[in-house]
Amino acid sequence: MNIGILGTGVVGQTIGSKLVQLGHEVMMGSRDEANPKAVVWAKQEGRKASFGTFANAASFGEIVFNCTLGSASLEALHQAGAGNLKGKILIDTATPLNYSDKIWTLTVCNTDSLGEQIQRAFPDTMVVKSLNTIHCDVIVNPNRLSEKTDIFVSGNSADAKATVSKALHDWFGWRSAIDLGDITTSRGVEMYVLLWRGFRQATQSYHFNIKVVRS
Repeated sequence: MNIGILGTGVVGQTIGSKLVQLGHEVMMGSRDEANPKAVVWAKQEGRKASFGTFANAASFGEIVFNCTLGSASLEALHQAGAGNLKGKILIDTATPLNYSDKIWTLTVCNTDSLGEQIQRAFPDTMVVKSLNTIHCDVIVNPNRLSEKTDIFVSGNSADAKATVSKALHDWFGWRSAIDLGDITTSRGVEMYVLLWRGFRQATQSYHFNIKVVRS
């Protein structure tokens, strides 16, 4: 499968590298066509990895991952182009965090979310919010944790969420994806990231996740 990755940070690189290792063709997109981090990444990963602009990657991908910084996601996606995203699944891993203060805050919450903002801006794209509640090392290797844990999907398209859940199972090994509902449920998983930071500081580790225990 051809997969587009928007963003050259550690999340995009980790997901992209895993997908290349699985045999997929992956293009990493950024603001600049020859972003140094994307160039180095593609060289390291070999012939199935390539790089280009946001628009190049969005056009290339049958499925597209948004791995950009949450505060810059809408701008990046507009550069990617509505036409290049039309009719496609966009897996949104971003969280609208403000890192400027010692205490993290969200730039949008409670009555809106980044996931909803993206869906409104790109109504012809099937936005599925997922994977923003875990560190990238766990995203691509959930079995590194000692027990089975859960990921979440939010979105307006039941078919898109089912496709994403199956892909995350097949690609990364996620055995439990909980469908939270429509795109408004992005609010909860985005706000959880503030608690995630507290867990990280308390445990001195990035390698943990939520396990939903049922009666």
